[in-house]
Amino acid sequence: MSTLTDYHCTLNDIESRIRTLILQQFSTTAASNLSSTCATTLQKVVEQAITSSEGGKRLRALLLLSTFQAVSGDTDTNEIQQQAIFDVACALEVFQTAALIHDDIIDESALRRGKPSAYCALSSAYNDQHIGTGLGLMLGDLLATASFVITNAASQHFVYSKEILEAFADMQKNVGVGQVLDLSIEMMQLDNPKQLAESSLNVFRWKTASYTTVAPLTLGFLAGHIPPQEAYELAQRIGDPLGIAFQIADDLIDIVSDSKHTGKPIGGDIREGKRAVLLADALQYGSATEQSVLRKAYTGASRSDDDVKQIIQIYYTSGAIDRSKQRIMELWNQSQQAIETSKLSDNAKTILHTISERFIPEAWRNVQ
Repeated sequence: MSTLTDYHCTLNDIESRIRTLILQQFSTTAASNLSSTCATTLQKVVEQAITSSEGGKRLRALLLLSTFQAVSGDTDTNEIQQQAIFDVACALEVFQTAALIHDDIIDESALRRGKPSAYCALSSAYNDQHIGTGLGLMLGDLLATASFVITNAASQHFVYSKEILEAFADMQKNVGVGQVLDLSIEMMQLDNPKQLAESSLNVFRWKTASYTTVAPLTLGFLAGHIPPQEAYELAQRIGDPLGIAFQIADDLIDIVSDSKHTGKPIGGDIREGKRAVLLADALQYGSATEQSVLRKAYTGASRSDDDVKQIIQIYYTSGAIDRSKQRIMELWNQSQQAIETSKLSDNAKTILHTISERFIPEAWRNVQ
């Protein structure tokens, strides 16, 4: 395995190790007594597990590895612990894949990372959407379970093994709660934009920050022998604002970027009718005409390409995009201040500052 500081090589290692871990999990399935139809279906699900796991920036794994390195140092850990923390990092990415597979089903998204989403690929393979969606749901469940099993095995090599496993389980629960809250927001009325914004930010806290930043930091701190309560509190102070800023930035990228960069159609959140911070700010600060257009569009059954273009324009003219950039900058500063005022060593602070930069585009860290 490469050193934790060798990010390019580590990305390749992560891809390879995830594939190995997934195959190991599925290899325990007793397939010898299956009919040819069942065996073939299981094989297709395994193949889709590998395909769905490929790609991505691996931010969660890199944050966990960097956090562990920051508080322990490569020289203070043995080879077994190095491999164990690497497996926990990979388990995070396996869980990420599970969450995305379920998310795509809920949002009816056809693309993920520039490829057909898992349930769409499985639907095409069987020419049956019902079967494909069902297999997609089960694949997400299987990968979520696999991530926990991988973490359980790896955590045994650390002093705070029980706390590491509990933190991983809490992360999974929090993401589930966040998804429930996310769906709840879709039923909210649009006559209270301030409440909508606050609710949306709360979803970002539960659904995104909980496993994108807080969990990797917590797991890295615990594996690096930081006492549990101190690890929880520090991870929360750093990770909560960074994770929320990351999700706001991700929503913003959906508007200002292109599908070649995101692997998804631009304006996908608008087409899905996602009620998040951008919409809330546009409703609160847009003109009466703009508010009317937004309410009509978001209470409709669907939004056309022309609707998407018009809504994006309103996001600009209402100042919603600028407000999102301002939110990102403030949250970024809050997160970095939490690192700087912590009891960590100067070297550890430098490592965490550096890895944090991967989560937020440079132009949005200091908005003029």
